[in-house]
Amino acid sequence: MRRKADPFPLSGKMSAQGNRRRLQLDNVCNVWLMRNLEFRWTRFLHAKPPPTPPENASGRRRDRTMDSEPVYQALFLGAGARVRGGFGQFTHLLYEAVEEFDPGSCTTLTLTRSEGSLADIWRAVGSARNVVSNFPILAWKRVIFRPLAALLIARLRGRRVILLQHEWAGLHWLRRIAYLPALLLADTIVMFSPLVRRGLADDWLAGWTARKCVLAPLPPNIEAPPGIADSRLRQRLAAARKEGRLVIGYFGSIYPGKQPKALLRIGAILRDRGQNPLIVYVGSFIQGTDNVEQEFYARAAELGIIDDVIVSDYVASDHEVFGLLSQIDAFCYLLDEGLTARRSGILACAQSGRPVIVTGPAEPDEFDHHPRFKELIDRGAIVVVARGSDDEAYADRIVSALKWPSVQAPFDFDGWWLDIALALRTQFGSLIPSPGTAPDAAQTPPAET
Repeated sequence: MRRKADPFPLSGKMSAQGNRRRLQLDNVCNVWLMRNLEFRWTRFLHAKPPPTPPENASGRRRDRTMDSEPVYQALFLGAGARVRGGFGQFTHLLYEAVEEFDPGSCTTLTLTRSEGSLADIWRAVGSARNVVSNFPILAWKRVIFRPLAALLIARLRGRRVILLQHEWAGLHWLRRIAYLPALLLADTIVMFSPLVRRGLADDWLAGWTARKCVLAPLPPNIEAPPGIADSRLRQRLAAARKEGRLVIGYFGSIYPGKQPKALLRIGAILRDRGQNPLIVYVGSFIQGTDNVEQEFYARAAELGIIDDVIVSDYVASDHEVFGLLSQIDAFCYLLDEGLTARRSGILACAQSGRPVIVTGPAEPDEFDHHPRFKELIDRGAIVVVARGSDDEAYADRIVSALKWPSVQAPFDFDGWWLDIALALRTQFGSLIPSPGTAPDAAQTPPAET
């Protein structure tokens, strides 16, 4: 029986005809590849160099090519100028403070869910000697990968990484795990409180990174504007004060670390004394893994003062914020860790001219690096209550503080920010010769001139 020819000569054992076809195809591919490479190489050799960028007022050229010598002292990673509040606003204000001190020395890179590709990060990192970043840049679960990628690229390119870390031991353990890579990549970790630095040093996993920490004075995030904005809530507070009610305030985000429920107990004590208090929380609840809001209102109902509690939720403008703060008689914070130099919300309260009653610091050296904060305590704008005092002592201090004459001292907002700008600039270093090895942060790197 005659065997039929294989209809697929390229399968199995190649026929002579199949081999010839494959060789012809290979030759065609090789010719196309060589011509393509020749074309690209010729275009590369004869390409015109990019135009020289103009000089700015400081004489620096705005050249951001990835292979050029860095022309900026620092690249600030942020979420854009439109972001208000929290770490995003802090980074923007810090960038402006350093720029005002040394114009043209810094640049920024916006990193959000939709902005900041790896190519953008590579180019921006190459333009600066130092990369400065808060961590997190935004809410901790929203933007994590891009900032970490930027810090990693900075180390690979021999740039100095300066991390701004506001908190550690008080963070949820999931957050500490998420932030740990940033600590490892940082050459210098800037913290704002000796207590927070000790908390990092005591961490069994990340404690060794505390040797890279330096302290800087924290300024307030918001400045009291020249005028205030009226609102329905402000009118309600003004009416309550006219009726003789004692308005006790709390400003800032509402979360367990600031013990917001402790103020409810003090409100109940003042009510039992016939003071008729109204407790106002100017801020909103932070949504996390805990049922903070539900537990807060449950505690207020248990104490029988739920009708005497107001939570403003998010307030859009500084004018409206300080309009509300102006109608508060006194502020009060009970803090398990005590007052620390990183409490910028308390600095906002102090700008209102109202007394701020707060738990005293855990350690005597808490404000040694922050003379402006210490001066507020020394002149009585911030009234400290000894640690371990009961709720009755806080109620007593509130009542007594209201009898003191109110003194609205000038608040040098720009001076506070100049202090941290100078402290940060002392950490700016030259290009790192060995990017794989972090320098000893105990030694201050030479500042560029």
